[in-house]
Amino acid sequence: MKLGATLRLEWLTDLGAVRAVAQGLDEAGFDYVTCASHILTAAPGRYPDYPAYASSIPYRELLVFFTYLATCTRRIRMRTDILILPLYPTALIARQAADLSEISNGRFELGVGISWNEAEYNALGQDLRARAARFEEQLEVLRLLWTQPRVTFHGAHHDFDDLGLGRLPAAPIPLWIGQGPTEKLLGRVARLGDGWMPNIDPVPHIGELRAAVRAAGRPQDAVAIAGRVTASGEPQDWVATATRLREAGGTNLTIWPPGDASPEAGLAAMIAGREAIASA
Repeated sequence: MKLGATLRLEWLTDLGAVRAVAQGLDEAGFDYVTCASHILTAAPGRYPDYPAYASSIPYRELLVFFTYLATCTRRIRMRTDILILPLYPTALIARQAADLSEISNGRFELGVGISWNEAEYNALGQDLRARAARFEEQLEVLRLLWTQPRVTFHGAHHDFDDLGLGRLPAAPIPLWIGQGPTEKLLGRVARLGDGWMPNIDPVPHIGELRAAVRAAGRPQDAVAIAGRVTASGEPQDWVATATRLREAGGTNLTIWPPGDASPEAGLAAMIAGREAIASA
């Protein structure tokens, strides 16, 4: 099972600090690092039903941010968790992701979702109500643009007439989907995803996902599955979470720092979590 780590959004205002964390994770042997984002931020308290990180913390644009981290690290992979795909023009994401993959020597994985913030959708000229259908078409178009020199595609949300990126990534960029465990959403992951990265415990739903993958005509192990654990409390609890995930068929475990940790303390906690899990 691959072990990753995440960068807390509160750390992102200090680029030097997050660079040091990413380099520390790289040196400690983590397989990947993740980070979340929005494009726009709102006033604290505007969305009381959502945690602050969902709307009011300053963010980084993830493809730009990970390009920066790619130049500061050597081997660790980078995975967006998540990039809100329907907010972006698909061809622009394809171009930026392909360039980032090349700059990082193939260390980039695109984790995507659709989010909920209608004000952000409106500000970026996108229709919240069309986001699910557009999202599915975007995944199809991205794969075409990353694998074919020129693409002709006429869909409900895209119109390509013999156009391409000009320079393809050396290998298709893995597409992770971050969303909940309903039957409809698991079906989407099964048909279109290379990985599933929910923000809930995936273990109770892995059997259902595997069945949906088979029903979609894909090999059962075609979709990787990421769980998460916070490096606070007792190490035996972290190990138990990792063991349960692995035995259920999970393939990735993302280690989160404690909620109030500074970058330095968070890095130390995540390294301790990795060491405990890897040595069990």
